[in-house]
Amino acid sequence: MFAFHAHPFALPLPPGHRFPLDKYARLHARIATEADALGIELHCAEPVGEAELQRVHTPEYVARVLQGRLEEREQRRIGFPWSPELVQRSLRSVGATLQALRAAIGGSGVAVNLAGGTHHAAAARGGGYCVFNDAAVAARAVQSAGLARRLLIVDLDVHQGDGTAEIFAGDPTVFTFSMHGARNYPAIKPPSDLDVALADGCGDAEYLESLDRHLPLALERARADAVIYLAGADPFVGDRLGHLALSKPGLAERDRRVLLACVERGLPVAVAMAGGYAEQVEDIVDIHAATVRLAARFARAAAEPAVLASRTAPPRYSDPVPAGERP
Repeated sequence: MFAFHAHPFALPLPPGHRFPLDKYARLHARIATEADALGIELHCAEPVGEAELQRVHTPEYVARVLQGRLEEREQRRIGFPWSPELVQRSLRSVGATLQALRAAIGGSGVAVNLAGGTHHAAAARGGGYCVFNDAAVAARAVQSAGLARRLLIVDLDVHQGDGTAEIFAGDPTVFTFSMHGARNYPAIKPPSDLDVALADGCGDAEYLESLDRHLPLALERARADAVIYLAGADPFVGDRLGHLALSKPGLAERDRRVLLACVERGLPVAVAMAGGYAEQVEDIVDIHAATVRLAARFARAAAEPAVLASRTAPPRYSDPVPAGERP
């Protein structure tokens, strides 16, 4: 399985900034130690091109970002101060999701971006730590290249994907499914094609029951050729911004059900990590690493259908990955 990353391109954030940027480097380090056993090929992402950005974002907004002309209010809405590093990081993070989607469609079945999930960026603005919308840019790029006609975006970040919903409003070729906290950010939630709003404190059983009811509906209505899955770590019970109460095993089971539904239907899927704001950064890394491990196992299962049912159980967090284990 291919896994793309941009962790060397860090942002110069001010002291005390609340965004846990270190999670990306820690996740890369964790996966690098297991890559051979899991059959993962790690690649530093290439930056996405300006023309690809402009299929989704307005030329004026793209130019303001690239040229450092974002107004102070725009930077506050994004949550990051502008810097050349911000530009490079954003271009490569979007590029990672696009490369993962191309790899999945191209034959790997499943591929991942070790970051991404920047679903609050709309056509003419950023927001919520999101500069450009990686899922939207990737979807439009593969459509433009003739690699897929219809896409499904499964957004299981704890925050509603307002930017994605705005970008694809009224577009029948990209179906947007968001399952999120009802009272969480953003305050104004433009409608996705399918929104599922969850009450504060929602735990594993209720969450998974809701996923089981709504994911098949999204898959049926989307009639997609490929899927982009935002596997947020922020529904975790220990997340500072999430307000839900999923456990680590519950989140792993969520990922298993989404990936199984896609692979069983022969749908290529690109996975982005999306949000995570737990007090302990290692909790975020645990959750994302479990997602990547499962994606690797499903990538192997997609290539070997006979082992699909027996080799895709969710991992236990205490289990090491045995040397040479076949996913």
